[in-house]
Amino acid sequence: MKKALFLGIAASFFFAFTFILNRSMNLAGGYWLWSACLRYLFTLPIMAMLIARKDGIRLVCREIRAQPLKWILWSTVGFGLFYAPLTFGSTFGESWLAAATWQLTIVAGVILTPLWGKRIPGRNLAWSCLILAGVFLLQTPNLRRMDWRTMALTLVPILVAAFSYPLGNRKVMEFCPDWMGTFHRVFAMTLCSIPFWVILSAGALVFRGLPSSGQVVQSLLVAIFSGVVATVLFFRATDLVKQNQRQLAVVEATQSGEVIFTLLGGMLFLGDTAPGMTGVAGIVLIVAGMVGNSLSVAGRRSAN
Repeated sequence: MKKALFLGIAASFFFAFTFILNRSMNLAGGYWLWSACLRYLFTLPIMAMLIARKDGIRLVCREIRAQPLKWILWSTVGFGLFYAPLTFGSTFGESWLAAATWQLTIVAGVILTPLWGKRIPGRNLAWSCLILAGVFLLQTPNLRRMDWRTMALTLVPILVAAFSYPLGNRKVMEFCPDWMGTFHRVFAMTLCSIPFWVILSAGALVFRGLPSSGQVVQSLLVAIFSGVVATVLFFRATDLVKQNQRQLAVVEATQSGEVIFTLLGGMLFLGDTAPGMTGVAGIVLIVAGMVGNSLSVAGRRSAN
């Protein structure tokens, strides 16, 4: 469990680059659709190179052909319906605001537990709600100056993304064979989500034309840091605890670290303002929720 927690927190650090670079591209006039599509279009060849040894690509494709509809459906949910709405919602506020709102995925992961025949873990839900309380405090100053339309355009797409990511990930883990490691699974899901990204790329080309060179470079960095490094770390963490829904919920809760990493990155590179006392209190609650989640699971394991 300790290893899974460490990998989850490390993943949250690299996932933070998503929000920082997407905000940077948006400030430079980049189109959000290109920001979303280019990440996965770049991720695919990188992952292909990583599994090319020992005939990995052929073996993954053989597995996909055995049940293509499942792979395409849940990969599109886990990657497509996660990242496209998240990127869109991120265009309406500072990088850390999107990262904070994204923490709805913590509660989403807990709420989805009954889909696998398990009861909602009450303690995990309570600690997750504490994390969300911290998130709310952290973004309170921004909520005061947002009108209802901007708030809806930010919250609704990110809410869709927050449920889609754990749902797609968990559903794929159900039918993914044991021989497929983390790299193979990320490659398979990326490959099966490509039809979705190709369709959106065509729309981006029609509405905005080709992306700028700056957006291409920054999207490549997002693909490397978030699409490859962060996703592999996070998927490896969830693989380690996939047989225990409570521990899985805790690992998913480590993604709240994105808020802190994104806040610091935004201040350093994008000129975001530092949080006031309310924001500091929010950060304290987020960290307390993460620690409480961990201690809750550790205590339950020692009692058994």
